[in-house]
Amino acid sequence: MSENILEIKNLKVMFGKSIAIHDISLKVPKGGIVTVIGSNGAGKSTTLNAMMSIVKKTAGTVFFNGEDITNEPTQNIVQKGIALAPEGRHLFPYLTVQKNLILGATQRKDKDGIARDMEFVFELFPILKDRLKQKAGTMSGGQQQMLAIARALMADPKLLCLDEPSLGLAPVVIDDIGEKIREINKTRGTSILLVEQNVHLAFGTAQYCYALQVGNVVAEGTTEAIRSDDVVKRAYFGG
Repeated sequence: MSENILEIKNLKVMFGKSIAIHDISLKVPKGGIVTVIGSNGAGKSTTLNAMMSIVKKTAGTVFFNGEDITNEPTQNIVQKGIALAPEGRHLFPYLTVQKNLILGATQRKDKDGIARDMEFVFELFPILKDRLKQKAGTMSGGQQQMLAIARALMADPKLLCLDEPSLGLAPVVIDDIGEKIREINKTRGTSILLVEQNVHLAFGTAQYCYALQVGNVVAEGTTEAIRSDDVVKRAYFGG
């Protein structure tokens, strides 16, 4: 069994004749938090979406727990233990908090486990318990982001993928989200792949970092080593 829960090798994605991802390889160790940073258009979200089979891969392979899932449909990937909280949250705005959470557990049959996970997300995000009957679309941005993460957790993932969770949030809320991500990792042992433009959140949360620029990995290493890397500064600011 691989010590990495996720391994992406030589991923390439094309949209028509334009190359969105040239050749990306990355790993997430079991129980670890890995971040992928880069400016807009670097290929961060496309990498996640290709991994989840939401967009088509042109080339490359994806291994999850040592199993080749490259050509698996999204539904099967979720069943195997990967959950994605997408960029922009993509909640069901006219449904209540409770119904959004229940929809996160659609693939599951273990009622006791679902009940336990519901309690866990209420401990993690107490505001959600207070707003159970409120429609998701009427909540603040920070509360919606908490719900998006909680909904992904209701799938009981082994790997939690978070796409730009800081987007549009105030700094104090971003700090709180970072704390919750670390808590999920620590208390549940959930491996986490965090895609972020906000380097403060990325470096404060993850142990290992990949920096992308125009569809390529331009630097990788521990967050301590990467923090002052000139290549990363160029990749992040797109210069």
